[in-house]
Amino acid sequence: MSDKNEIMEETNSIIEEELIQSPGRTALKNFLGKKTALTGMIIFILIFSLCFILPIFYPLDVNFADSSQQHIRPGLGLMKVPRELRNNAKIIDVGNSFGAGVDLNNNVYIWGNPTNERLLSIPENMGNITMLSVGLDHILALNDRGNVFTWGNDRLRLAPVPPEVQRANIVYIEAGNQISIAVDNTGEIHVWGNRNFVDVRPELFEGQVQRVLLMDATAFVISYDRNLYALSNRSIQIITDIPRQIQGRVVDVAATNRDGLALLTDGTVVTWGVGDHGVDNIPQEIQGRVRSISAGAWHFSASLDDGSVVSWGRNNYRQTNTPNLSNIISVHSGYYQNYAIDSEGNVHTWGLTGYLMGTDHYGRNVFRRTLEGGKISLTIGAIGVIIASFIGIIIGGISGYFLGKVDLVLMRFAEIVNAIPFLPLAIVLSYAIGHSLEEHMRLILIMLIWGCLSWSFLARLTRANILVEREKDFVTAAKAMGVKERVIIFKHILPNILPVILVQILLSLAVIMLFEASLSFLGFGINEPRPSWGNMLQGLRSTDIRFHWWRWVFPALTLSFAVISISMIGDALRDAIDPKSNDR
Repeated sequence: MSDKNEIMEETNSIIEEELIQSPGRTALKNFLGKKTALTGMIIFILIFSLCFILPIFYPLDVNFADSSQQHIRPGLGLMKVPRELRNNAKIIDVGNSFGAGVDLNNNVYIWGNPTNERLLSIPENMGNITMLSVGLDHILALNDRGNVFTWGNDRLRLAPVPPEVQRANIVYIEAGNQISIAVDNTGEIHVWGNRNFVDVRPELFEGQVQRVLLMDATAFVISYDRNLYALSNRSIQIITDIPRQIQGRVVDVAATNRDGLALLTDGTVVTWGVGDHGVDNIPQEIQGRVRSISAGAWHFSASLDDGSVVSWGRNNYRQTNTPNLSNIISVHSGYYQNYAIDSEGNVHTWGLTGYLMGTDHYGRNVFRRTLEGGKISLTIGAIGVIIASFIGIIIGGISGYFLGKVDLVLMRFAEIVNAIPFLPLAIVLSYAIGHSLEEHMRLILIMLIWGCLSWSFLARLTRANILVEREKDFVTAAKAMGVKERVIIFKHILPNILPVILVQILLSLAVIMLFEASLSFLGFGINEPRPSWGNMLQGLRSTDIRFHWWRWVFPALTLSFAVISISMIGDALRDAIDPKSNDR
């Protein structure tokens, strides 16, 4: 008897609950009670927020490329100086994606993202190191006895050190892009490696060289009489047109990709070249106070006589956000990094710390391109689904309500459209007219193709639900009151079947995102340099995915998480609004 009473009480509580709660609130409660639904919502909201909000604060220049940053591994440790060197530094030099330093005990350290494993094979017993120079993928070291050591990539005879260099008393070294230079105590230049990029001929200077600065395609030479010369195998007249008024007064020289900077004997600095990103806007307060200079790809840094440091130029990686420093004795700039050593051997850093998801074959930030690609992929999917939903609801609603010949014609038309394969048609249209369209028109083309071909299933679903609803009493009452049929379809019947339609819309969004990715991967969708999740995977066809795994893992994972989260939300919503799926 007690069991019967408990069953009656449970039944009464359920009935009372249903009387109090609306069907919408009941469905919402069922939806939020599912862990899969909440998980899918959290993942999708996170992806949506990252793709649409972060690019506002960190806009992407789709045309940006930097060969010096190619295939850098994911991580934020490009300036992570080893603990043993951090408070005990004597010398530091910087490469494109790694740094090298020597402590007060003459131990050598490598950090960041070395471009070649041989860079980690540091020679032993080099003695008291007085100078260190980092090239593209090799390093030179000089000790107090004038001996030169080299390690790293040994192509083009970069290693070993030539015998004539070993015999000479070297006082200055410089490592560049596949080339090495040493200057001996008589002012003679010794060159080995690849001379195709920079034409450095020792016979031009006849023992008058004091120091050399190597760039990718240019070399600057400072002579004993403080004149500055520029040598190049390429036609880079802008940076090689050295101002005449500085000749005879040059103490040091630094250069960005397209601008030069000279430190003169009176502590002033002079710049020449293109003036990209404001590098020619020298802070006036530093004139006459500069002690040393250095340069990155698009910025300059100068240490002053009071021990402070000033940086100016491009600030895309915060490389000119100089911290408040004092007692600085030397500053060293890489492409986008800066290191300063104070009088106590402490190392201070600012600039590019690394790339969260690495870089691709053009040196572009994979994380930023993944966000921008997600915005494009989600936009295409959303607008394409809206177009398909608009067509499918109208055709399905009219067909299901009027029946007869109207239903016959519309459903046969839907079957014809459903028989047209989306992917082959999109490929043919993209190949035929896509190359003649601008990028935004290609986006519109993809959305229109999907919208015009994917509405048939939604139309049949709408028709089936309207067939059920049209026989109910509220429809008969509306007809008796003289309500127009279009109002009955779209104002009275459609709201009742909208939850079912919404589920299908969500599932369609996941499908169109996969189709867009497929099109772009095959080269018929969004084209470079504009990113999408699909064309970011396209580079896998021309690179070894084992060594550059981050180029495809992160876009693929993001696309997978987005599609799976949308499917999880759709499935949970379908279960929540379907009474048959509820336990009770």
